[in-house]
Amino acid sequence: MKKEEIIKRINDLKKEKDAIILAHYYVNSDIQEIADYLGDSYKLAMDASKTNAKIIVFAGVHFMGETAKIMSPEKKVLMPDMNAGCRMADMINENLLKKYKDEHPNTKVISYVNTTAKVKALSDCCCTSSNALKIIKYYTDQNYDILYCPDQNLGKYAMEKFGKEFDVWNGFCPMHHLINVNNLKELMKNNPNAKLIAHPECTKEVVKMASFVGSTKQLLDFTKNDDSKEYIVATEEGIIHQMQKQNPNKKFIVAGSTLYCPNMKKNTLEKILDVLEKENNEIILDDDLMKNAKKSLDEMFRITNL
Repeated sequence: MKKEEIIKRINDLKKEKDAIILAHYYVNSDIQEIADYLGDSYKLAMDASKTNAKIIVFAGVHFMGETAKIMSPEKKVLMPDMNAGCRMADMINENLLKKYKDEHPNTKVISYVNTTAKVKALSDCCCTSSNALKIIKYYTDQNYDILYCPDQNLGKYAMEKFGKEFDVWNGFCPMHHLINVNNLKELMKNNPNAKLIAHPECTKEVVKMASFVGSTKQLLDFTKNDDSKEYIVATEEGIIHQMQKQNPNKKFIVAGSTLYCPNMKKNTLEKILDVLEKENNEIILDDDLMKNAKKSLDEMFRITNL
């Protein structure tokens, strides 16, 4: 089947089955173009909670599908590829977190959205890269002891920003964590007019070199509102499609060869069509688990909207 035929069939099935497609900025550009809702983790969690559609097809990774199900338990949430995981999310699990909580009963647990539903259910609050600083500040301002998990880089970034000390899990996103600093310096030297912009999941060395640090959506907004003409972008290459689309006269350079998420790229148009036809690959979660996990997400929305 040709690409145009696949897209037409997807659109027909969406109408027929009252389905929508949610897609993260890191998936392939052809999926970004057909998505009903496109965004970063925070926006997509909001979109999932507000939709009236019966079926949500989530073009992202597994924890995102779980989050959509938690926010809309009455909806059928389908994943184009159930093997699209997240290596950072795999660096913490409910057993390890429960052990930590048993040893630190008075510590508030702030879990990044890049975690399983079972980890969220053991957490006091969730956050995304868009609101992590606000949420961490909220808890540290009240002098709580906190654990931020699982991303050590965003946690350390917040510690330095606020001059606070707290526990940080030893996880990381390999894609951001493994940016070669020497190669990046060479790239900046060869592109002297380009501003480096970076995701806070990058290491401290990369963050310190950056002109602007922010979530995927914040990076996108920065390139739209900033007056520079060239950018070196230290996050997953998928966002370049939207940056270029919104800024056709600007130049964007990916900050390194590691900035490619193989799990996000497991999503394809063919798999979206297949999952719409068969209605398989459904996210199934226990009701009590969803209720407990939703508390941490509701707390995230509450603090973010303060």
